[in-house]
Amino acid sequence: MRRLEAVRRHAFLDALGDDAFDRVTSLAARIFGAPIATVTLVDDEWVWCKAARGLPPQPRRSRRAAGLYASAVTRDDVYVVPDAAADPRAAADPLVRGVPGVRFCAAAPIVTSDGRRLGSVNVMDTRSRQATAEQLASLRDLAALVAGEFELRLAASRTVAAERELRADAERLARTLQRTLLPPVLPQVPGLRAAAAYHPVSADEVGGDFYDLFPLDGDRWGFFLGDVCGKGAGAAALTSLVRYTLRAAAVYDPDPRAALANLDAVLQQEHAGSAAPPPYCTAVFGVLEPDGDGFTVTLAGGGHPPALIVRADGGVEAVHPEGGQLIGILRDPHFAQVSTRLDAGDALLLYTDGLTEARTETGSMLDEEGLTAYLAAVSPSGADGLLAAVRKLIDDLGGGVSDDTAVLALSVPGRPAAVPSQEPWCSMTTV
Repeated sequence: MRRLEAVRRHAFLDALGDDAFDRVTSLAARIFGAPIATVTLVDDEWVWCKAARGLPPQPRRSRRAAGLYASAVTRDDVYVVPDAAADPRAAADPLVRGVPGVRFCAAAPIVTSDGRRLGSVNVMDTRSRQATAEQLASLRDLAALVAGEFELRLAASRTVAAERELRADAERLARTLQRTLLPPVLPQVPGLRAAAAYHPVSADEVGGDFYDLFPLDGDRWGFFLGDVCGKGAGAAALTSLVRYTLRAAAVYDPDPRAALANLDAVLQQEHAGSAAPPPYCTAVFGVLEPDGDGFTVTLAGGGHPPALIVRADGGVEAVHPEGGQLIGILRDPHFAQVSTRLDAGDALLLYTDGLTEARTETGSMLDEEGLTAYLAAVSPSGADGLLAAVRKLIDDLGGGVSDDTAVLALSVPGRPAAVPSQEPWCSMTTV
């Protein structure tokens, strides 16, 4: 009963179209080299088709019958049918016995964070075949992204309902919506410490700064930070689109430049045929790969301020992919890429331009040089120390900070110093 209630909650969301799910079906079909892909929700009576690729136009809702979708939603893992015509569970499905004559199907369940199976992301072919382990793993990842998107939309719909009821309490509403646009917590990365913060200038206006940290294939991790144009509901919608697109693009191709190029294509498509100003953003997208005692970091930039590395010896270096241009507004943008390394005791800082465009006591902008000089002077240690230093800087600048600021810090813990045997205790940082 609770599963059915969850399905109906998500199926009846008043979303602004299902473009995000269309992109999922496109990625799924491309990964499998298959002509058909769908995103469906299933309850005890109905099947809701949220997106379909390679099929004739589908009704938004149809009666549930025995077959592929009904079988897929009962599974805890990917449901694979190499030859549907020979499978008694699938042979009665209209897609199998009629047009287009499906023979192969792989379906990954869409499972909410509380374990409710909503439906599945499905890939189908008109010929019998097998799927590779890598393809099935990618399908699981896409289903997890769809589950996250459904929950994000549900959170957004609840926020809108709260807005109608609590218009007078604008500050509370803005904070609630802002939380839905940022990860509530950062994941734990083995061998790495991560910390992030968001500093809003206005308590009753939603900004467009964003960041995220998430697993990729193997032991690699992706991360990004950026800033969309505008404020308010429009910026919130654009932020949600940007975050989802970058995550989905990284599942298909984690190359940082490819992720930014994919985001640029999506934003360009969103604006096609519109007389409104084009949506755009700046962003840094990176990939972390363990390398001995540290990490290799590959960064791609699109019109964003340079990242900074505070080395273990206190030196501060700018990491700036040269020539990266704004995302979503130029005809043929160039996205630059650079690689560096984080060793024990090093920390990487990403930030939005609300920090470097802040005004100092003299009225001049802090800019990248001022931020670099400040970090070199205070010599913060680790991600938490780096975040605390930036928070203090923002507090010291006070009214000079006129725009929202997002900060993401990543550090490799330093090697613990040797402790003489006569010392009664020592302290260690656990990551």
